[in-house]
Amino acid sequence: MREQAMPNVTDELVPEVESPERALARLAPDIARILDAALNGRELGFEEGVRLARATGEEVRALVAVADRVRQETVGDIVTYVVNRNINFTNICFVGCSFCAFSRTPKERDAYALTLEQVAEKAAEAWQRGATEVCVQGGLPPEMDGFFYRDILRAIKARVPEMHIHAFSPMEIVYGVERTGMPLRDYLLMLKENGLDTLPGTAAEILDDAVRWRISRQKLTVAQWIEVITTAHELGIRSTSTMMYGHVEAPEHWVGHLLLLRDIQKRTGGFTEFVPLGFVPWNTALYKSGKARPGPTREEHLKVHALARLLLRGWIENIQVSWVKLGRALSQQCLQAGANDYGGTLMEENISRLAGATAGQYLAPEEFHARIRELGRIPAERTTTYQIRRVFA
Repeated sequence: MREQAMPNVTDELVPEVESPERALARLAPDIARILDAALNGRELGFEEGVRLARATGEEVRALVAVADRVRQETVGDIVTYVVNRNINFTNICFVGCSFCAFSRTPKERDAYALTLEQVAEKAAEAWQRGATEVCVQGGLPPEMDGFFYRDILRAIKARVPEMHIHAFSPMEIVYGVERTGMPLRDYLLMLKENGLDTLPGTAAEILDDAVRWRISRQKLTVAQWIEVITTAHELGIRSTSTMMYGHVEAPEHWVGHLLLLRDIQKRTGGFTEFVPLGFVPWNTALYKSGKARPGPTREEHLKVHALARLLLRGWIENIQVSWVKLGRALSQQCLQAGANDYGGTLMEENISRLAGATAGQYLAPEEFHARIRELGRIPAERTTTYQIRRVFA
């Protein structure tokens, strides 16, 4: 049986992060200059980002030290989380992304589609358990009614009016536009008027069409993803931003992706956070066919989170760890490499689990508190848009 864990991952927390000044003193002049510039707040460009992305050994330790210092100076020692629930309303999907192990065809035995009443009931259960957000996403069923997403919003808001609905990836939005024939702006406005609060910035994977062609030829293009996200931001619908790494991409793609997000944020200011999503390979066709590497190494996880902190500085200040993909030890290590948010309790995580992740489907607030305090940091519950609800000093 194949080991269900990321390569090069230890079960222990990283040692105390050393001072950037001490770490920089051991480096070659070229990378030391870049990290010193980042430490002093200068915006980094593509070539500088690529040099950091290709760091090894002592260079990675210095990158982590600088990112942790910048994190402390930028957002302080509070580590946030949100109490939420995932609702994947169907696993039926025609797209067939090679990196996904969640989707099913309509005739498969474990295919399912929740009714509007079932979706609303899950939202109500989450509210009773203290959730302030439901994250609603699903597969793309053939012949779906284009107004089904609107009806999901109506059903949830009718049952739990105060629940924040974080729903529908840009891929789902494009599909809804295709099914209804409505202009994108009108479609998004309709969803907003019926209860859509924020948009997940998923379906991004790597924002490079050559990479996208290799991992999912039927998925939306970079231009389509940008159009959905920027139009949503213009309408006052904020979104997260994400990147999936550790499959067929190269470090240059990480940097290009992050700088594209930075450029969008400069124009719209609509991103609430950046979420690095390590590729979970074990049950995916992309990995089984030999076309992808077996997920990111520990060093790659640390580099991506640290790069995000430095390249997005001043524009996207919240960097999240995906505990369900990373597990406990790596999540803690990435929080010492520039990240400041632990994500959500989830209550019902399916997509990463079916791809082979083994960190679980739910993390209680009390467990967040314990893990955050292990790092000497301060836990705080937040809203979806990063308003602090409670600090647990």
